[in-house]
Amino acid sequence: MEQLPLNGGLFVKRLLHPAFPVVIFLVFLAMAAGLRYGLILQYTGQIQSNLENETRSMANTLEREFIVHAAAIRRMASRLTTDPQTPESEWREDARNYLEDFRIYQAIEWIDRNFIIRWLEPFSSNEGVVGFNVAFNEQRRRALEAAIQSGNYDISGVIELRQGGKGIVIYAPVDAGLDNNGFVAGVFRMETLARDLMATREPGMFRIEILSNGTPVYTLSDFESTSNSMSYTLPIDLPTLNWQLTLSPSPAWVEKQRSPWPRWTFISLMFMGLLTSLTTLLLQLILKRNQALLTARRKLDKEIAQRETIQQDLVRLESTDALTGLANRRFFMEDLAYALSTADRQMRQVALVMLDLDRFQMLNDSLGHQFGDELLVQVAGRLNQLSDERITVAYSGGDEFMICQQHVEEIDDVIYLLGLIKQCFESPFVIQEEAHSVTATLGVALYPHSGLDADILLRNADIALYRAKEQGRNTYQFYTDGMQEREVMRLELEKDLSHALANNEFVLHYQPQLNLNSGEITSVEALIRWQHPRRGLLAPGEFIPLAEESGRITDIGHWVVMAACRQLAAWKDTRFGKLNVAVNLSGRELDDEDLVDRIRDALDAEGIPAARLEVELTEEIFIQNIEHNLDQLSRLHDLGVNLAIDDFGVGYSSLAYLKDFPVDLLKIDRSFITDVTERHDDAVIIRAVINLAHNLGLRVVAEGVETQAQLDFLKDQGCNLVQGYLISRPIPAQELEKALASGALEQGATADSGL
Repeated sequence: MEQLPLNGGLFVKRLLHPAFPVVIFLVFLAMAAGLRYGLILQYTGQIQSNLENETRSMANTLEREFIVHAAAIRRMASRLTTDPQTPESEWREDARNYLEDFRIYQAIEWIDRNFIIRWLEPFSSNEGVVGFNVAFNEQRRRALEAAIQSGNYDISGVIELRQGGKGIVIYAPVDAGLDNNGFVAGVFRMETLARDLMATREPGMFRIEILSNGTPVYTLSDFESTSNSMSYTLPIDLPTLNWQLTLSPSPAWVEKQRSPWPRWTFISLMFMGLLTSLTTLLLQLILKRNQALLTARRKLDKEIAQRETIQQDLVRLESTDALTGLANRRFFMEDLAYALSTADRQMRQVALVMLDLDRFQMLNDSLGHQFGDELLVQVAGRLNQLSDERITVAYSGGDEFMICQQHVEEIDDVIYLLGLIKQCFESPFVIQEEAHSVTATLGVALYPHSGLDADILLRNADIALYRAKEQGRNTYQFYTDGMQEREVMRLELEKDLSHALANNEFVLHYQPQLNLNSGEITSVEALIRWQHPRRGLLAPGEFIPLAEESGRITDIGHWVVMAACRQLAAWKDTRFGKLNVAVNLSGRELDDEDLVDRIRDALDAEGIPAARLEVELTEEIFIQNIEHNLDQLSRLHDLGVNLAIDDFGVGYSSLAYLKDFPVDLLKIDRSFITDVTERHDDAVIIRAVINLAHNLGLRVVAEGVETQAQLDFLKDQGCNLVQGYLISRPIPAQELEKALASGALEQGATADSGL
């Protein structure tokens, strides 16, 4: 069963928390409270809107009534203006008609020019008003006089009536200006006015408050005052008055306007929250039980997965190399055997490629095993990109890789694969923040031509690889039938090499070097030979590569130095005591930290001055691992040993190392000497090298001199020393002594040279 993802597991963990049902209930409670509050606000807004409508309706009614009554009073004043001699009885009859038509009036009065009430209706209950001066204060007088001048009516505002109570008086002037004949006034009781406003509404539902300039002047209420803050105030548009009407609802009216939905919504959500919380609690109990089952199942699945992973790791470890991640040798050989059986049934060819990294051992020894491991990993990564259903790449061990190509139709398929392999080494490998160019040598064996089983095919691919190395590395070689015999001889020779030192089978031959300045033999080059018990005298090219591959070159080099020092010691008190001896060192020997100590010990053991010994290294060796080599050569130079660059001009010539390294001699390679008298380019190069060396304070040795013309040219160019077959071949020490004693070497070389 798949495990829950991280987010899903966290959700289940929170879902099973004991407080989760409580949280759900609180969420519903908050939702219910919020929704109830929102609905209450909504309905409160509706109630307020209804109250505003009621207030606006009352204000409109009041404005309309005032206008109607004011117009009625003005009409009475207009009739009196038209007929100033109207009798009192007729006026009273007209007033009684108005009182009957407009029941809101308490009384209608006629006031003379002196502001004294003269007539009024009804007279009953108003007797005390007759003769009252309505301009009872300065403010009222100014207002009445202004009305006389303008002809517009005047409203007194709420005043205390002489008849008792509060009321309003509307004064309509009878004519204006000097023609004014007093006023016709209509008296309203406030209580009657308010009751008229409330006539169409339910009793006891509102409290009416009239304000003048913001000050309450009259209040009508049919209910007790409450703390309810709901009210609405609206200005009333009346002439000469600045009134506002404030309407406050009763609690009963407010309650009647309210909706039960907020309460029922709150109760419903609370009930839903309770049900959801109980359901969640029940779900928790179920999930906890299921979780216990899932935990047990998960543990079981985990144990099964761990066992499967362990089995897969074991299989992978059995078939995969731990360092490179490629298939290991055992798995590759099993896969190769299967591929060969398939190819046999399908009548196809199979190619096996053995790949060896050139000079890997030297890089590994000089730069460290960590460098070597990283290089192998990077090479494996590039080669693994070639892998597909037809190509398998494996790591054989050491610096070797194996590549199997199935379904080969023709030789061009293999050639194309070899080209892809070469491309893997075109760009440098960046290791430890430094770029290193590495090449590879390839050996190829084809099934069925080069072998009918995996072991024979592998052996023959390895033979082809060795032959490719003999051809100079960074190349490839296909296996041919004759290679096996040569490989058998090589293996026998390699086995014999392990006993050569113990059996003292190596000897030194010496090739003289002629000093062109003095015409004498002043130095010789010591060259090793192997006196093989069955194959006779072998040249270095036949066994030195084997010695370098097997790592025995260091021991052989030590033997050469010891043998050269013994020979120098033998010549010490003879006529040959001034000869210098040059020995060759390989790159592997230069990597040996004990090299300088061994040479010092050899010189000390034989009592030989260090200046009598000369060490030759090829140009290529000089530039490999420059920092380390510079230290080693500086120590040799400090010891007093002479240093020479051999094969100069065929390697990576650079003025930089000539300047930095403590070099004493340059040896011009024989390839430049051979055609020096026929090729102008070679002559120019030799002339430049000699001038360069002399300007740097170095002596020059030319090797491979075989003709008198070559010798004459070198002498003319100021070359210091020469060696070659013209002087002498490499010969044993006894023959050298005889030739030097007879003077044959100097005479043969100088017969036509003018030395």
